[in-house]
Amino acid sequence: MALVLDEDSPLPEKPGDVEDLVRRLRGHIIQLSVAVPPHEPAVRRAQRLASAPAPDGYVPSRVHLVHLAEATQELLVIARPHNQVDSVPPSPCRSRRWRKPQINTLRGAVFAVAFALLILAASLPRT
Repeated sequence: MALVLDEDSPLPEKPGDVEDLVRRLRGHIIQLSVAVPPHEPAVRRAQRLASAPAPDGYVPSRVHLVHLAEATQELLVIARPHNQVDSVPPSPCRSRRWRKPQINTLRGAVFAVAFALLILAASLPRT
């Protein structure tokens, strides 16, 4: 939808690109039609648009593409509230909590650093 409806994105130049986008939008409409209640008029309108063949010509094919994208967007808006009611509530996010290191672990780390510094100091030449 963003490839077609965004103000900054240009419409496709090649007929193959138009056919590819039409095919993708038809697939989205089919998937969203299942998630939307069948009594919605937007479903019938979108299915009618999806089943219609893409017209020939530069302008008519791009207009059809824009209509398909708008219908897909409308179905998406309608499908969101219905899916949120039926879905399982999200699990609460737990932030990762670092466990507090034991005192012996801290002592060992301090000893290892001190020992490494002692070895480094012993290996330096004396002047």
